[in-house]
Amino acid sequence: MSALICGSMAYDTIMVFHDKFKHHILPEKVHILNVSFMVPTMRREYGGCAGNIAYNLNLLGETPLIMATVGHDFEPYSQWLSQNGLSSEYIYIMDNHYTGQAYITTDEEGNQITAFHPGAMSFSHLLSIPQAGDFNIGIVSPDGKEGMLLHAEQFSEQGVPFIFDPGQGMPMFDGNELIQLIDQATWLTLNDYESELMQGRTGLSLAQIAARVSALIVTLGGQGSKIYTNGHCIQIPPAKLWVLRDPTGCGDAYRAGLLFGLINELDWESTGRIASLMGAIKIEHHGTQNHSFSMGEFKFRLRESFGCSF
Repeated sequence: MSALICGSMAYDTIMVFHDKFKHHILPEKVHILNVSFMVPTMRREYGGCAGNIAYNLNLLGETPLIMATVGHDFEPYSQWLSQNGLSSEYIYIMDNHYTGQAYITTDEEGNQITAFHPGAMSFSHLLSIPQAGDFNIGIVSPDGKEGMLLHAEQFSEQGVPFIFDPGQGMPMFDGNELIQLIDQATWLTLNDYESELMQGRTGLSLAQIAARVSALIVTLGGQGSKIYTNGHCIQIPPAKLWVLRDPTGCGDAYRAGLLFGLINELDWESTGRIASLMGAIKIEHHGTQNHSFSMGEFKFRLRESFGCSF
């Protein structure tokens, strides 16, 4: 059994700005913001939250299923999935639309500015969660708003436990919608910035949010992550990083680690450490789907970072 990954599929155009945004964005002038960043380094990569999560979960030996709407330009991505042993069974092609497109600029400090064209992703609500058969867990990651609401409701109705991962899709929802999604979910995962947004929009504290799910996971970048469960907070240290190359997609890699731990019924300490290492390995490579490892190599890295394995 494995996971059904609901979310975006996209082509990522990743550009590197060889300076710091803060040197060029003046806080007192943001009301007349007009900036241009010279980006001599540019790559085009396969991405999207669903694609990235599935790719990373596949590296860990699982067989995830992707459910997403894509455009007429999807064929190269479809071939990439096939080469990596990933199924396109639940991916629907819309001939009159483009696959989602992300344009990401990263500065020297790892800060990012992203412009995203949703394309076919906006029609994800045309897909329905299949009756559980090949999967026993799910995730609702950033996607079209209607699709996220629908798929969360369908997972809940079918009794399939799932992670709610609002990510960059959070601004689409008001407080009541977010509370509804939290209450339908089994687990909730946010980064530290998103956790502040979530509290502001819902009017709930982290403790109150955590009480509504089996676990609330908050990632803290280079400071590791925190897992709130059963009234306790588990501190997950960051994994040892060999080199910092590109943070794009590290959150998706982390979420794949969470899914792996949940699928295999590991404790939260082990699950968090696996997720942390997945994020670190991704950061060591450019792009979101260019890293690989054997399970032996992964377990070696776990012992190196945390002195443990699974």
